[in-house]
Amino acid sequence: MTARATKRDRLPRFYKDALSKKPREYWDYEKLIVKWGILDDYEVTKKIGRGKYSEVFTGFHVPSNKKCVIKILKPVKKKKIKREIKILQNVSAGPNIVKLLDVVRDPLTKTPCLVFEHVNNTDWKTLYPKLTPFDVKFYLYQVLKALDYSHSQGLMHRDVKPHNVMIDHDKREVRLIDWGLAEFYHPLNEYNVRVASRHYKGPELLVDDMLYDYSLDMWSLGCMLAGLTFRKEPFFAGADNVDQLYKIARVLGTDLLEEYLDAYDLELELEVEQRLGKLPRKPWSSFKNKENADRCSPEALDLIDKMLRYDPAARILPKEAMAHAFFEEVRKQDK
Repeated sequence: MTARATKRDRLPRFYKDALSKKPREYWDYEKLIVKWGILDDYEVTKKIGRGKYSEVFTGFHVPSNKKCVIKILKPVKKKKIKREIKILQNVSAGPNIVKLLDVVRDPLTKTPCLVFEHVNNTDWKTLYPKLTPFDVKFYLYQVLKALDYSHSQGLMHRDVKPHNVMIDHDKREVRLIDWGLAEFYHPLNEYNVRVASRHYKGPELLVDDMLYDYSLDMWSLGCMLAGLTFRKEPFFAGADNVDQLYKIARVLGTDLLEEYLDAYDLELELEVEQRLGKLPRKPWSSFKNKENADRCSPEALDLIDKMLRYDPAARILPKEAMAHAFFEEVRKQDK
C-alpha cells in the first residue's frame, strides 16, 4: 500500500507554470476575435479524411497555386472552434507541428475552415511495416520534440495516435496534427476524460481521474512505441473502455493499478473491478518474437516501461525521454 498522495503531488515535473508566464489572451480563447481570410483564395480538390468534428480535403491556394490541406469543421460550439484556432496559433511555429496557414469561412453558412500546410503523408498502415528500427527512433524523437514544445507552451495534445502523426518518408519530415482535442494546462484543474482515441487512452481517462496533465500524451506515445516495437498495432486493442482497461491490466497487472488508485483516492466501479479480477504483470520481453526481435533492444523495452505506467506522475516526460539511451543514435545525427 502506498502513502496517500496529496493534490500537490498531482503537478507535472516540467512546465507546470507555463501559462503563468503568458498574458491572459494567450490562453483565454473565449475572448479570441478571429480574423477570417478570403474563402475564394482556396479550392478543394479531394477528400482525404473525416472525423467526428470535421472533414479534411487536399486543395490549393489559388493566388500561389500551392497545395494545402483544408479542414472543414462540422457545426460545434463556437467555444470549441475558438479553442482549436487559438491553440494552433500558439503552437504552429513549434518543431514538427503542423502549420496553420489561414482560417476562412463560408459567408452564407458560417462554416469555418482551417487551412494547413500540405504534408505528403504515407498512410501509417502502409508505412509502419516498412520502418527500420532506426526509422522508429528517428520519427518518435521528432514527435517528442513537438510534445516537449507544446507542453512548454502550456498545452496538452490529448489525441496522440498514428493517425495524427503525418510522416513524409521521402523528406523524413514529421508533423503532429489535429489539435481539436488539445487543451491548455492549468495546474490542478479537472479535465474532461472523454478525450483521446480508445486504444491510446491513458488509464487516468479509463478510471475517471480528472486531475491529469501532460503525461497523458506520453502514455499515448508509449502505446505507439509498443505497437511499433512489437509489430502489434494497436498494442492495447480494447473493444470498449472497460475492455481497454482490462487489456492494459493483462500486461501491467492489477497490483500496480491498485497502488495508483489507492495513492489518489480513486475507485473502480464494481463491474469494472469484477471484469479485471486479479492479473499478474507480464515482462515486456515476453512480447519478443521472431518477427520483432530486431526491434526489441533492452533500451526499447526500458523506454516502453517508463512510458506505460499507470501512475501519470511516474511516467517519463518528453524532455527526459529525448535523453534516453534508446535515442542515442538520433541525438548524434541531430547535432
